[in-house]
Amino acid sequence: MISKLLIANRGEIAVRIIRAAREMGIQTVVVYSEADKDSLPVKIADQAVKIGPASPTDSYLFYQNILAAALALKADAIHPGYGFLAENASFAEACRALNIKFVGPNPLSIRKLGDKITAKKIVKEAGVPVVPGSDGVIKNFEEARKIIEKIGYPVIIKASAGGGGRGMRIVYKESDFENAFNYATTEAQQAFGDSSVYIEKFIGNPKHIEIQILADKHGNAIHLYERDCSLQRRHQKLLEETPSPVIDEDTRMKMGEVAVKAAKAANYDSAGTVEFLYDIETGGYYFIEMNTRIQVEHPITEEITGIDLIKYQIRIANGEKLDIKQEDVPRFGHCIECRINAEDPDRNFTPNPGKITNFIVPGGPGIRIDSGVFCGYTIPPYYDSMVAKLIVWGKNRKEAISRMKRALGEFIIEGVKTTIPFHEEVMKSKAFLSGQYTTNFVEKFFK
Repeated sequence: MISKLLIANRGEIAVRIIRAAREMGIQTVVVYSEADKDSLPVKIADQAVKIGPASPTDSYLFYQNILAAALALKADAIHPGYGFLAENASFAEACRALNIKFVGPNPLSIRKLGDKITAKKIVKEAGVPVVPGSDGVIKNFEEARKIIEKIGYPVIIKASAGGGGRGMRIVYKESDFENAFNYATTEAQQAFGDSSVYIEKFIGNPKHIEIQILADKHGNAIHLYERDCSLQRRHQKLLEETPSPVIDEDTRMKMGEVAVKAAKAANYDSAGTVEFLYDIETGGYYFIEMNTRIQVEHPITEEITGIDLIKYQIRIANGEKLDIKQEDVPRFGHCIECRINAEDPDRNFTPNPGKITNFIVPGGPGIRIDSGVFCGYTIPPYYDSMVAKLIVWGKNRKEAISRMKRALGEFIIEGVKTTIPFHEEVMKSKAFLSGQYTTNFVEKFFK
């Protein structure tokens, strides 16, 4: 059983994991870079150890130092959080080799699902609907043209090892394809060290729907319903809500069942997220990828189900069986999360690191704040710009939106620019209020 857990991450997710572990009676160790020596995780963990300079490459991504810290402090498990090493199969394998439990899925699942082409093949064979396109890596233009003849333009070129919109190009006509193909392969090589790409039919106005799953090491798997993550900018999520305002109950359950099929097909064993494009015009949905980690937006699922996903990750890593069946997964109310980032919305969301001179969080019924900052804290320029996640629950969507408006108005952060004003505008938007918004929302309404 896990008795001491090392958190190989920083910021709000490190704080979140420390809190869950402490409630389970597990000691915590947090690693930190030079830039994070005065951070909240360092202040509240049972132990803290410096692993390198500010550069992520030399600290949070340099897993040899993290493993050395775990061995020196006798941690018997490591939780990677999200980002950094969370989906690094080599790191998970290294943990296993040193007899340290990795709080996440088995390395083989990470490796298979981390390659989008392999993942697509696995789930397709399990009967999961996928976006029409190539069955594997595109080798040359002639092969690409034959596929496009079948599926038609527009198409999207995607990096096989990609994410976050890198190595991705949309092509609307044949004359643009060659340049787009060359751009995508070059960017994929630069970003991921792998130039391989594949092609899919481009669905121009979709919703981005993800299904939260939990799977143990004994073949049991359940879903915890969906999250609507359609409000994005450049493929980066800004706001999430659950349940989706456009998905009916029958579709919701079918998508959940399909997500469980995908997880079982990959022999998955942890918390994970199966992501789909949902065609708002036809009601069709298509697998796009599976994230083999906890998600930034996991709190909204916790709020509508009452299930602590971090604790379940730890229990699964301990080898425990799921103690809840699908028919017993509760669901109540509506929840919205706004990501409050240190960015200036008036300057194209330019990062705005610096010292927080005032930090007053909202409160009252249905309000949750997940954050790793405090008044006087200096947000460093080396990592992502998240300040806090503002999570609001209501008995229905209308109440959740009203409560979010109030909470945003109460949230005072001074010293740095934040995305609070942007979210306040979103809460007034007719497109958002209708629930019909898609992944094009920000580009369309916030130019």
